[in-house]
Amino acid sequence: MTETYTYSDGGTERDRLADRGDASATGEHTRTRDAAGAESTSVDERTESEQITTCPECDGRLATDTEHGETVCSDCGLVVEEDSVDRGPEWRAFNSGERDSKSRVGAPTTNMMHDKGLSTNIGWQDKDAYGKSLTGRQRRRMQRLRTWNERFRTRDSKERNLKQALGEIDRMSSALGLPDNVRETASVIYRRALGENLLPGRSIEGVATASLYAAARQVGNPRSLDEFTAVSRVEKMELTRTYRYVIRELGLRVQPADPTSYVPRFVSRLDLSEETERRARELLDDAANAGITSGKSPVGLAAAAVYAAALLSNEKVTQSQVSDVADVSEVTIRNRYKELLDASGTVSA
Repeated sequence: MTETYTYSDGGTERDRLADRGDASATGEHTRTRDAAGAESTSVDERTESEQITTCPECDGRLATDTEHGETVCSDCGLVVEEDSVDRGPEWRAFNSGERDSKSRVGAPTTNMMHDKGLSTNIGWQDKDAYGKSLTGRQRRRMQRLRTWNERFRTRDSKERNLKQALGEIDRMSSALGLPDNVRETASVIYRRALGENLLPGRSIEGVATASLYAAARQVGNPRSLDEFTAVSRVEKMELTRTYRYVIRELGLRVQPADPTSYVPRFVSRLDLSEETERRARELLDDAANAGITSGKSPVGLAAAAVYAAALLSNEKVTQSQVSDVADVSEVTIRNRYKELLDASGTVSA
């Protein structure tokens, strides 16, 4: 059996050796076999690694229709590819509960865990796959396996440090009601501080608290230093000193806290109306335009704005109640209250 190449223009294979690049580009030859006499394959077929990005007819932009499994040109309507493989799950879910129960993959990687969630966890329930309770011997064996599993998850002192710090960040975030994006940002900041060797001479709790405080301000969900001090295991002075050191060494750009970011939380805790929140924001905007907010505590300004807005909205709230929620003194509220009303041109009651 012999194998020859016949070209559409009558040329021979030897004539085409020097011009193989052009021949492969035009794709005008076919392969024939003498024995079979009928088999032919087109060399114009694209390899799997090649991706079609433009329409072969008009060079238009291609769009993928996942519902029908087709790739269509958005300009001329040519169907370039059909019956594409659906790489999604074969099941359907109509709520988050069904999605979680039917999913067969693990949780995504996260910086909030020292191993980014890639290690194996042994459940604390002493039950087998069928829900039956384990025997006493099996429970002791599982407890030993859990102990060794925890030891193997942290290979060196650096990972143990990171595990303790991220646990501290998670504890404080839960106590302060901070969302997951703040925890994620704080974990990244702490990882950077650990990678650049900023921890010697400073406590793990101090750097973890400073990272969380910086993350809360970066994300736009700040908390006051007093609130952090209440849930942290470090003093306020150490927290402020470590915070300044971390942002300076890491080159973090943290904008001054906006007083309006505290208003929704104070209004919610005092159970006030949306009208009060809107008026509080207007008072703070007027004060910022007048230039009286510089050098003043944003927490005190927000507390005074909420108190003034509540009075203007005829809602009953006392300075003591606002002071307890905002964790500022009543004297501060009274002083800022008068300044806000003067800046807005409103006569104080």
